[in-house]
Amino acid sequence: MDYSHALRSLARRLGTSTSYRGWDDAEHTVSDETLQQVLAARGYATESTEDVERALADIDDAPWRRLLPPVVVATQGTDTSVWVHVPHGNPVEVSMVSEEGEPIEVPQADVWFDPREVDGRLIGRATFVVPADAPLGWHSLTATTISEDDTVRTSDAVVVVTPKSLSPNAELADRQRTGLLTQLYSVRSQRSWGIGDLGDLEDLSDIAGRVHGFDYLLVNPLHADRPTTPVEASPYLPTTRRFFNSLYIRVENIREAAMLSQEQFGKVRSAARRFDKANKRTDKLKRDATFTAKLRALERVHKVERSPARESSYRAFIEREGSGLRDFAVWSALAEKFGPHDSAWTDRAAHPRTDFVIEQRTKLAERIDFHMWLQWICDEQLAAAQRAALDAGMDIGIMHDLAVGVARGGADAWALGDVLASGVTVGAPPDNFNQQGQNWNQPPWDPDRLRELAYIPYRDMLRTILRHAGGIRVDHILGLFRLWWIPQQADNAGGGTYVEYDHEALIGILALEAERAGAVVVGEDLGVFEPRVQEYLTERGILGTSILWFEADDSGPIPPEQYRRLCLTSVTTHDLPPTAGYLAGEHIELRSRLGLLERDLDAEKEIDAVQREAVLDLARERGLLTADADGQETVEALHRLVQRSPSLLIGVALVDAVGEHRIQNQPGTDETQYGNWKVPLADADGKRVLVDDLVDHPRMVSLVHAMATESTDR
Repeated sequence: MDYSHALRSLARRLGTSTSYRGWDDAEHTVSDETLQQVLAARGYATESTEDVERALADIDDAPWRRLLPPVVVATQGTDTSVWVHVPHGNPVEVSMVSEEGEPIEVPQADVWFDPREVDGRLIGRATFVVPADAPLGWHSLTATTISEDDTVRTSDAVVVVTPKSLSPNAELADRQRTGLLTQLYSVRSQRSWGIGDLGDLEDLSDIAGRVHGFDYLLVNPLHADRPTTPVEASPYLPTTRRFFNSLYIRVENIREAAMLSQEQFGKVRSAARRFDKANKRTDKLKRDATFTAKLRALERVHKVERSPARESSYRAFIEREGSGLRDFAVWSALAEKFGPHDSAWTDRAAHPRTDFVIEQRTKLAERIDFHMWLQWICDEQLAAAQRAALDAGMDIGIMHDLAVGVARGGADAWALGDVLASGVTVGAPPDNFNQQGQNWNQPPWDPDRLRELAYIPYRDMLRTILRHAGGIRVDHILGLFRLWWIPQQADNAGGGTYVEYDHEALIGILALEAERAGAVVVGEDLGVFEPRVQEYLTERGILGTSILWFEADDSGPIPPEQYRRLCLTSVTTHDLPPTAGYLAGEHIELRSRLGLLERDLDAEKEIDAVQREAVLDLARERGLLTADADGQETVEALHRLVQRSPSLLIGVALVDAVGEHRIQNQPGTDETQYGNWKVPLADADGKRVLVDDLVDHPRMVSLVHAMATESTDR
């Protein structure tokens, strides 16, 4: 076997694509160099043919070296086989205990496998069955065998029983529900510190539900960033996905703030008032000033003595979040001492268990407590916002957004170690809207290590996000099936390849944790994917995503009546201009100025205009849009058009509701090219729009009325 052939065989065995079909429908071959770098990131040596052949043999033998696999992910309603490996002829006993401590019978199946010689020993395989009626949850499986010399060998495995289909999503089947989609940081109020916060989220939830009748409020990811300036603008590039960004805390809403001395409270209020002008500006948001001021105020409040009940609540929170919270707080305290490129991160503070870090846990105890306390406050204010949403009549409440990954060198990369692969980042191959591909500069989960850890880091992340959520949107849910890995040495984002994940395990665990939280799950399944992906999501009861402008086939736009039912459908998304801007072709002009077009500007404009008109024709054919309609009427007609779909969820972007033109994020750019994620909410005239204005904002009231009319007409 020649080297290239062997390398490609190894890649395929490890779920790494050696070729892929792109958005242009052409087959693209992945280079040997890319495959070498991607496999190296997973710990496989591939320098020679011998290395590759050795790795291939090891893949075959590895399962036979283990008594039990590290984890078994089962689907309720289906028997699941578990392979147990023992020296040939040795007896083995297998038992299972539920997470509640109840025994679960695990019968042995009458299945014969020929023994296999591994490392000079003959190994046999027995098959046991996790029964179809096993309860949902995280259970324990134990196998015990006794060798000829009476040596007892025991092994444990985690068994995760997941729901066949997600019931909270199924409960939506009675009617279509409408929600408001927003970027929280951009939506300020008279009480904000220049950036939308969790107090604003609470108020916005009440207005959206009680005044305008929305059923849910989808916000951008609220994941945590570094505890220092400069603050990362992108909510999709966090330091951790498990914990929350303290930038969003409303200082005055903390109960202990009322116990500050008159002098200290005066300083907090004085700091808040300095942002009165910032709340009214419509140019770029300035997170650094807000974060610096809030941090000082929060430090003051943290020093206030808590009541016994409050102290008990705080300690219970710390106990519940466990070592994950403590490690995050330790990292945060260290990050205040060491910059992101400090050499300490590669030696004495390389991971949570170095001698130096253990020593710092004592020295930095007060600061570590401060960062744990910040997460407790986030938890409390998120709970208050969700209560406000439900009290306002929302069926679902607040829907959180789960980013694809985390920043390199951040808290998760530090705490989780080799569960995140090094030497590669994730992104997306070239497509029609991003013709040079995308590099998100995030390390991916290593599928092998994640499985070795029984998916516990993934589970813990989901549990924290879902605790006070009525739903969760999973950004790029295709990443639970496969991710586009880009070697750091690659010249561009197109120089990567796909790496497959155990989607049955990842989707199953997502469904299990959402089931337990009573939360709706929406997967953002846009982009290049195999048809089987959407079929599988439908089988598991996971909603997909449809964007009006993207729903087309070779013959043109797909009529909304033919959209998927298990879906969240909206006119636009945060990676496109608001509808008013899109209708004016502003996205083409912007991409041209930024050098992101592969075609001639005039040709791109012509193609885009034809595609837009084809969509508008759908609205005209249904009597929703007249020939002389203005921009606002066109936006309303398009929202009524998507209501014609059978989709269970309809999304209305807040920017569309107030007439904003500017895009929040232009994919494929950085902060030197465009002010991504820094655009405060404004109306069609460029005037700022605050939370307070949304109660009776004329354009929003008109859009809500138009959509209510459509619902009545149906």
